Amino acid sequence: MEAISHCVWLYFRFPLSFREVEELMLERGVVVSYETVRRWCLKFGQDYANALRRRRPRPGDKWHLDEVFVKINGEQKYLWRAVDADGNVLDILVQSRRDTAAARRFFRKLMEGTGSVPRVVVTDKLRSYGAAHREVMPSVEHRSHKGLNNRAENSHQPTRQHERAMKGFRSVGGAQRFLAAFSGISPHFRPRRHLMTAPDHRLEMIIRFAIWDQITGHTGLTTAA
Repeated sequence: MEAISHCVWLYFRFPLSFREVEELMLERGVVVSYETVRRWCLKFGQDYANALRRRRPRPGDKWHLDEVFVKINGEQKYLWRAVDADGNVLDILVQSRRDTAAARRFFRKLMEGTGSVPRVVVTDKLRSYGAAHREVMPSVEHRSHKGLNNRAENSHQPTRQHERAMKGFRSVGGAQRFLAAFSGISPHFRPRRHLMTAPDHRLEMIIRFAIWDQITGHTGLTTAA
């Protein structure tokens, strides 16, 4: 299982292609094809992401929402993302539009997925947010201001890096599957380093790697074709 967990970690943590993961594993003496790496990431990535999410503390009561366009098979789609005040990714959703119906769908998915309702939601000035907010969570304070939403905007950066490495997404379903797993795994290995001393960061990473070992249950390197 260690070969599997290591491949999944490499692929979702760094902007690598399946072939590049194959090459890195070969350097370690593990022979595995890029197709096998792809199957492992599809089969185990979401399970690992879900296990990491279950270990997280309850999300904060201040949510930051943002949406960016992504190219999928040459067409423009939108990636909706929500993070809490600590930068933890709460959920993502790939949609074809950025209208009120899309915002409403994302609000409902967020509340269902987290099992909670925030005290405050912070968005940019997209009008769709205001209309959906009034319908879905009218009792929640809504702050609409571009400058307040840097946490959500910054959270898109690792996705952009991986999107370039993948040369874009081929389908909406494929993008949703990848990003759902990616948003659960990648942030686990990205503590807010700028707020830590080097020794504190190393200690935090040791703890996070230990958690990864626990949820993936690896026992030793194996060879796969």
